[in-house]
Amino acid sequence: MKGKTIVVIGGLSGIGRAVAERAAREGARVIAAGRRAAPADWSPQIEIAKLDVRDEGAVEKLFTSLGAIDHLVTTAGPVIGATPLAGLDLDALKQAFDIKLFGQIRAVKHAARVIAKDGSIVLTSGLLSRKATPGTLVKATMNAAIESMTRTLAKELAPVRVNAVCPGMIETEMWGPMSDEERKAMAAKVGTGIPVGRVGQSDEVADAYMLLMRNGFMNGTTVDVDGGGLL
Repeated sequence: MKGKTIVVIGGLSGIGRAVAERAAREGARVIAAGRRAAPADWSPQIEIAKLDVRDEGAVEKLFTSLGAIDHLVTTAGPVIGATPLAGLDLDALKQAFDIKLFGQIRAVKHAARVIAKDGSIVLTSGLLSRKATPGTLVKATMNAAIESMTRTLAKELAPVRVNAVCPGMIETEMWGPMSDEERKAMAAKVGTGIPVGRVGQSDEVADAYMLLMRNGFMNGTTVDVDGGGLL
């Protein structure tokens, strides 16, 4: 990664932050883009760009200002609870799609103009794309669309590689504000339903993004990092 320029959308928290920090430690120039404010312990090595992926003009401006880049990682996504079809708010569905699905499309559309021919794009889906679960229609359709988009863009944008990471249950800020005890109890409860017996950590998922950026022969692939949660 040394000397590479990497944009991480959603890079100010959770999995995105883990990817940004890992790439920076390996010598890359990293731009973390998102709506959040930088945490107090933010690394001065990582540049910050304020960005709302719902604003296509802002997305275009970001990539125009950066010029050439080597890799794009997108991890931004909304917090969505389980809702049965009968109670589904279609406006909320549209808002979720606007951030995670259309947000990734906007990012790829404008990054494709400036990304190196030997570079890569890594998108983010989620295990509900292939794990049928009542009440999760929004996440299921959104994440399945992202995985399908990954395969299509891998051919359309070649030789630029396009892959995706499909995280399972990962302990991040998206769990919401909790005490340490509440977080441990939540992790233990969720972990009982996963074959490895625990939830994942952001650093473990970051490994997959780094692999997909490095490996020049991986293209159109979705890598599952879920502790066996899809089984």
